[in-house]
Amino acid sequence: MNPPSFPLTVTEPGRADAVISAALDGLTRSAAQRWLEEGRVTQNGKALKKNARLQPGDELLLTPPQPAPVDLIPQDIPLDVVYEDDDVIVVNKPVGMVVHPAPGHPDGTLVNALLYHCKNSLSGINGELRPGIVHRIDRDTSGLLIAAKNDRAHLSLAAQLQDHSLYRLYHGAAVGTFREDSGAISAPIARHKTDRKRMAVAPEGREAVTHWQVVDAQNGYTHLTCRLETGRTHQIRVHMAHIGHPLLGDTVYGAKKPVPGLAGQCLHAARLTFTHPATGERLTVEAPLPDWFRGILRRYGLQ
Repeated sequence: MNPPSFPLTVTEPGRADAVISAALDGLTRSAAQRWLEEGRVTQNGKALKKNARLQPGDELLLTPPQPAPVDLIPQDIPLDVVYEDDDVIVVNKPVGMVVHPAPGHPDGTLVNALLYHCKNSLSGINGELRPGIVHRIDRDTSGLLIAAKNDRAHLSLAAQLQDHSLYRLYHGAAVGTFREDSGAISAPIARHKTDRKRMAVAPEGREAVTHWQVVDAQNGYTHLTCRLETGRTHQIRVHMAHIGHPLLGDTVYGAKKPVPGLAGQCLHAARLTFTHPATGERLTVEAPLPDWFRGILRRYGLQ
């Protein structure tokens, strides 16, 4: 029996496969195309083609396939669990941990750890390599990530990502000082045209909005918070570089040199607010700044 169907209201124009992939963060575009080819996406009772053009306000009905058997090895990797119940689990991911298996990272990932911890009780909507994964954070970014233990919870959290009600606040340290104490960056993000491992601000990209606020600024460096209104790949890193303030240590996006003792960018997901999929209660969880982040602040004279 397939998981239950669920409605989706389109919020951004685009091809059907791109829209569905964006709505279910973590669902690849090729997987979205398979759903469309199998008739799992309908509009007004009719199956959509993958190249159908959609507009904001269009109402779709999605029927996910039966999850494939998970061919991953549960691994007893320590997890810093911040919140957990029968529907969701929130973990404080350390720097260096990859979220899900990918080329070059077949195991030792957060997914492997979750499979062991949750005893295979994870949603299957995103396929056999990404069970439970609703959103992602970069390998060298630390902090909070929420995973779903069942498909109902996954669909609820995915909808909250889509309507921007899943609140995510990050702390970062950036190069340079800002003219204002706070602001917002609204600049579309797309895959880089020549380097497929990078993202870039581009007119043809998807809408991306980051709200930032200065915490402290000293000696040509700034400690700031960033709130994601959207959740594009590498969004904070790309936006900070776009306005001339790359994150400390982020040599991929413009920092001139790595920071000794820092694996990559200085970025930590510190606060997560969501509506519980079962109770409807609004919950906030937090992860304090890790020791490595506080050490960076001290090194640059920041608070």
